[in-house]
Amino acid sequence: MTPTLPTDADRLRAAVDFVRGQDTAALLSLLLPDLDALELRALADRCRFSHAALLVFPAEQAALRADLAGCGLAADTAAHPSVVVRERLANRHGRDTADLEVHILRPPVLGPDGEPRTVEVFALTVPPGSDLAGIAEHERARQHEAHLAFEVDHPDPLVLRGLRAVLAEHGTTPDGGGYNAHEDGTVFYFTAPAESKAGYRRVELYAPGEHQEVLAAHLEESRARGHAETLLHLLTGAWTTQALAVFAELRVPDAMDTGTATGAGPLARALGAEPENLERLLRYLAMLDVVTEHPEGFRLTERGALLRAGVPGSLRPLALMYGGAFYQSFASLDHTVRTGEVGFEHRFGENHFDHFARHPELAELFDQSMAASSRMFEPLAAHPVVLGAARAAAPGTVVDVAGGNGQLLGRLLAAHPRLHGVLLERPHAVEAARRSLDATGLGGRCRYLPGDFADVPQGGDVYVLSRVLHDWDDERCREILRGIARAMPATADLLIVERVLPNDGSPSLATAWDLHMMCNVGGRERRADHYARLLADAGLALVDSSPLPLEARVLHARKAATVD
Repeated sequence: MTPTLPTDADRLRAAVDFVRGQDTAALLSLLLPDLDALELRALADRCRFSHAALLVFPAEQAALRADLAGCGLAADTAAHPSVVVRERLANRHGRDTADLEVHILRPPVLGPDGEPRTVEVFALTVPPGSDLAGIAEHERARQHEAHLAFEVDHPDPLVLRGLRAVLAEHGTTPDGGGYNAHEDGTVFYFTAPAESKAGYRRVELYAPGEHQEVLAAHLEESRARGHAETLLHLLTGAWTTQALAVFAELRVPDAMDTGTATGAGPLARALGAEPENLERLLRYLAMLDVVTEHPEGFRLTERGALLRAGVPGSLRPLALMYGGAFYQSFASLDHTVRTGEVGFEHRFGENHFDHFARHPELAELFDQSMAASSRMFEPLAAHPVVLGAARAAAPGTVVDVAGGNGQLLGRLLAAHPRLHGVLLERPHAVEAARRSLDATGLGGRCRYLPGDFADVPQGGDVYVLSRVLHDWDDERCREILRGIARAMPATADLLIVERVLPNDGSPSLATAWDLHMMCNVGGRERRADHYARLLADAGLALVDSSPLPLEARVLHARKAATVD
């Protein structure tokens, strides 16, 4: 049996039935079960149940209008922009608000005594193939924006403060809100108490007009609570790393299906695991959208499928590295910060490269983990420098310095059949690259050169240095760049692939990797102007920089004498 989430039409129909059938006082009793009679009357006299809300994801507006009509709702209901929900979605999913066009529709519904109500429909259009599909899957499963709402009659600051106080006394907690200028209304969101029987986790108080003073106090309380919860989540990040690593190490994703749910018991028997503990692990991973939980068991998500072994783009090697050797070395981060010494060396007694050379299984896993991020290489085949070498009268040569297992060089050779390649690497890595490129039929156009940075060959048209400089301190980087500059003909180009630190301190993967490099190899990530100075010291000039996937960049450099 293939478990499926209710469709948007099903959820809309359920919301309509809920709004039509609820009495305000009875609903307040379900929401706050420990209200006494006087408190219940005070609340019911000052606010009334006005709507239930849900977030839907139509492929197009016409589809949403058809769903509304199918539920007996007015299909021509006016749509207005949603400021609050758009910002909540952007914060939750790390997106720019400009990418999220969210509208509110409020088709009218009559309550049990004929009182006017609405179904509040938030709509984020997600066309087929849109990169917003992941947001839609997450939100349908979690129902973050589903809520029931009470409208405050004749709001004033005293009434609003009193209502907030009663809700707080009975276990609700502030959960954001805002003023919507399009409607001239203020919303106060709350999380329902755990013992609530109303069927909704979130509650809204809606007050017509602008109530900035009360809203500011509400948001400040919400932020204070949010800071503590956020910090707690951050402090459990190590648990997440280990949960993902164990999930990958036990090959649980390989035993699961993305279409059919499987019980923890059968999974445990197949994997040789303890059923109850495996179920608890899967329940934790369900919070991360790695799996989803259903009555029949657990189903693997597209995110979780990236941890399968041997599939294109698999991140399993990264999970094993970050949950293994690098996880252990990060326990010495305090030593690195206090002394300036490399945490990896403090933990293992030798540097990263020597340790991996003495442990071939780790070296292979490390090479696989590097390949797991190879998606960042995709645009390089279309870089003007590479295109120029591929289209030249004589076949061009690309020299990949410290080219690992040949993933990048292989992509360039596959995209441009006239190109030739040279791969310079340590002896054991050269052999792995030879096997990989031979298996794809590209080995005939590639020369393999065992050696180090002192052995960069002359005569190339394009030199590539991918994710190398961040391994080293500035002086070693200058030595590497000078060696390449000596080998480069006057007309040659150098492409450097790295994550580049932002100039403005904005959140970036490069900032996270900077800490990783400091602790594990004694290297660092750098800003573009820092790379420009290192290049200048080596007789090279930075020509330009362009973005790559996974927050990487390609820096284009040439010999300084050849720059206009």
